Amino acid sequence: MVLSVSERTFTQEVLESPIPVLVNFEAPWCGLCRIIHPLLLQFQTQCGDQIKLVGVNADQNFKLSTTYRLKSLPTLLLIENGTIQYRLEGFRGRDDLRLALEEIKLNYNKRYSPYSSAKTVDVGRR
Repeated sequence: MVLSVSERTFTQEVLESPIPVLVNFEAPWCGLCRIIHPLLLQFQTQCGDQIKLVGVNADQNFKLSTTYRLKSLPTLLLIENGTIQYRLEGFRGRDDLRLALEEIKLNYNKRYSPYSSAKTVDVGRR
């Protein structure tokens, strides 16, 4: 089950979370958003309580969409301690997303000391 987050609950559920949060910006009309949903649930199961997964309806939370400068849907942000660690956008389907999520798991598990900047993974242009 993916926790639905709004502008009202975003700070508490995401920015102040004691664990990293994978935020899935999506919309009801987005076909790719529906296609990748099972993969995100699988990712959540694999990560257990190390990474929390939340969903944000980009249409209903325009302020968040603007704040995080969404260019396309779905867009996934891995946020830790209020800072974006990974930004996933531009993937074309399940296989692209699967590769990107594997990269997050591998790199995140290495637990580099403080990240100097967010990493954008545009898997559609590899």
